[in-house]
Amino acid sequence: MDDLRIRAAAPEDLDAVLAFWKVAAEGTSISDDSTGVERLVARDPEALILAERGGHLAGTVIAGFDGWRCHLYRLAVHPDHRRQGVGSALLAAAEERFVRLGGRRGDAMVLDRNVLAHHTWRAAGYAPEPQWSRWVKPLTD
Repeated sequence: MDDLRIRAAAPEDLDAVLAFWKVAAEGTSISDDSTGVERLVARDPEALILAERGGHLAGTVIAGFDGWRCHLYRLAVHPDHRRQGVGSALLAAAEERFVRLGGRRGDAMVLDRNVLAHHTWRAAGYAPEPQWSRWVKPLTD
């Protein structure tokens, strides 16, 4: 893992990130478009964290902190780089960011059907809270 580079995304990375998510991420989000990721990076330039290996994108995580809660989204590792510590390195970077900002607990959005992800999150010390459900309301079409 010595060749793994962790860094915040820059505006010039965003097209590559969107293309990467089509290959590496499970499911899609209403915000998976240029406008959505541009807004994220403009509002919080350190929230979108990238892992690169050999100059190529190997993984991503969004570590959003709103001043109250620490939210993790879009932990995605390219299939060719899975089970090599990329996800763990991204989560460590996200958690370090949260602690630096004063965060107390991270929560992650994980699809119920994504069993592979469940193993990853549990190994990192996360667990589902069955007393909560996610309630959503799209604000745009």
